[in-house]
Amino acid sequence: MNHVKSADGTPIAFDRSGSGPAVVLVGGGFADRHDPIFTALAEALAPRFTVFNYDRRGRGDSGDTMPYAVQREIEDLRAVIDEAGGRAVVFGGSSGGALALEAAAEGVAISRLAVFEPPYVTDESRPPLPSEKEIGSLVKEGRRGDAVELFMTKGADVPAEMLAGLRGEPFWPGVEAVAHTLAYEAAIMDGGRIPAQRFAAIGIPILVLAGTQTSARMSDAAQAVADVLPDARLQALEGQAHGQLDPADLASALSAFFAA
Repeated sequence: MNHVKSADGTPIAFDRSGSGPAVVLVGGGFADRHDPIFTALAEALAPRFTVFNYDRRGRGDSGDTMPYAVQREIEDLRAVIDEAGGRAVVFGGSSGGALALEAAAEGVAISRLAVFEPPYVTDESRPPLPSEKEIGSLVKEGRRGDAVELFMTKGADVPAEMLAGLRGEPFWPGVEAVAHTLAYEAAIMDGGRIPAQRFAAIGIPILVLAGTQTSARMSDAAQAVADVLPDARLQALEGQAHGQLDPADLASALSAFFAA
């Protein structure tokens, strides 16, 4: 494990593996650098790339300086890229993809970017995703489990009855432990509408990935994101879905795109 300091002094933990051009992995909601998909992805990419797999602020071994702002997370990614040599290709999963897109729009030194199903909402009849304030308020009240439930049901479309059965599982305390960072995801998603004007100014090649077994919401969002980006293409990953990714298949798609 290594650390790099972000612009506000927050220590950001990362693992470095492999050799070759730098690739930075950006996790989504709940994920830290020990997430099984990301560790397997790093291992699969390592023969061709130097992989930087980091803990976003508030998770794992990274710090968490208050107050939170999306700009601070962009600075965290910039700090990891600086550590990687000043420029890198980047992969972001779910809301981590949305964060990476925001970083690209801010001019962070990303040469190529791949994202998997950034969870925007294209259905205008649907209410906005849970807000940073809504989730953060529940956490401040000590209702971390309720914050997780709000994020999962209203933000990730998980049935409430499914979550009710999960609260007693052994892994649930670990889920609640990162509940405060779900407010960060909410801030990044900002209600769920695609910031088309900002994204239209991104001038790097972008690969937007979506699974063939994913929900209509995620499929529509991937298409919409690809449509607003000036240099993007959409690629389907056969048999994959949100939260159900085969790291080997993902690594194959990323390797081909990053090496182009």
